[in-house]
Amino acid sequence: MVRRLARLRRLVREGRSDAPGRIVDAFGRIGLVGYGVVHLVVAWLALEVAFGVPDAPADAQGAVGTIAHTPGGALALGVGALGLVAFALWQVAAATVGFRWVSGNERMRKRVGAVAKSVTMTGLAVIVVNYLTGMGSGATTVQEVAADVLALPAGRALLGLAAIVILGIAGAMTYTGLRRTFMGDLDVRRLGPGVRQAIEVVGAAGHLARALAFGVVGVLAGAAALFADPGRAGGLDAALRALGATAAGAWLLAVVAVGFGAFGVFCIADAATRRA
Repeated sequence: MVRRLARLRRLVREGRSDAPGRIVDAFGRIGLVGYGVVHLVVAWLALEVAFGVPDAPADAQGAVGTIAHTPGGALALGVGALGLVAFALWQVAAATVGFRWVSGNERMRKRVGAVAKSVTMTGLAVIVVNYLTGMGSGATTVQEVAADVLALPAGRALLGLAAIVILGIAGAMTYTGLRRTFMGDLDVRRLGPGVRQAIEVVGAAGHLARALAFGVVGVLAGAAALFADPGRAGGLDAALRALGATAAGAWLLAVVAVGFGAFGVFCIADAATRRA
C-alpha cells in the first residue's frame, strides 16, 4: 500500500496535472469537454422549455439522448464515457495526493471537492453507458428512488438528510462561484488577461447557475421528506421547470439556462488548462 501511494505521488509529480499518468490526463480532458457539451445541450433544452417546447427533457438523460441522435453521436458518447471515467480517476488521485500548491483547510476542501467531482463524473458515465447499451429506457426516476427511501425505517429522516446534503453542495457551489476559487485549479499563466477574465466570468456564472438548480433539487427533496410524498421530489429537469413556474417565469429559466451554457464553455476552457 505504501509503495502504491509512493508510485502515485511520483506519477502526479512528473505529470502535467494531478492525473496519474499521461493517458489518464489526456482522456480526462476529453471527459471534461464532454461534460461541457452535456451542459451546453442541457442549456439548449432548458431554453426550449422556457420558450415553447414543454416536453424537452432538460437534464443529463435528455442531453445524452439528444447527442446520441446526431451523426456520430453514439461514438462520441462512447469516447466521452471513457473520458468521464478517466477524469473520475484523475480526481481520486487529486483527492489522495494532489493540490500540492495549497495547504491546510484549503487543501482539504479541494480534496473533498475532487471526491464529489469523481462521483459526479462516474454518475454521468453510467447514464451514458446505460443509454448506449439500451438499459436507459428503464431508468429509475427520482420519484421512484424517493419512494424507496421513504419506505425504509426512518425513511423521512434519510430523505431529509439527503436534502440537507444537496443543499450543502449548492452552498459550496455558491461559495466557489462567488469567490471564484476554481481559478486556483487552472494553469492560466500563459494566457492573456482578457482570456483569463473571460474564463473567470463564465466559470462564476456557470457555478452560480448550477448552485441555484441544485438548491431547488434540495428543496424538492426536503418537501418530499416533510410531506412523505415522493411525487414532490425531482431532479434537474424538475428543478428547472420549477424555476420556470415562478413569478419570473420563462425569463428566470432562460437566465439559468444561459448560466448552464456558460458552465459548458468553462468546462472546455477547464479541459485545456486544468492542473488538479
